Amino acid sequence: MTNIQGTAKGDIQQKIQQEVEEARTVCDTSGDTSPECAAAWDAVEELRAEASHQRQIKPKNSFEQYCDDNPDAIECRVYDD
Repeated sequence: MTNIQGTAKGDIQQKIQQEVEEARTVCDTSGDTSPECAAAWDAVEELRAEASHQRQIKPKNSFEQYCDDNPDAIECRVYDD
């Protein structure tokens, strides 16, 4: 299985390409219906899903980052109605 935690956005596209090439090689060697081939394409799909997820994440602005670092700051308090 491929480690996708902490992979930069540009790096993930390169990693996807590498995994696609590896999956093709595995399938050529082991056969298209082999468990190894299926596992290789599963790894590709995981990376593609992570890339899609990363595109959906909105980066935090400086105020949100400040409040994450200083949750007790007056500016960051949230009051319930």
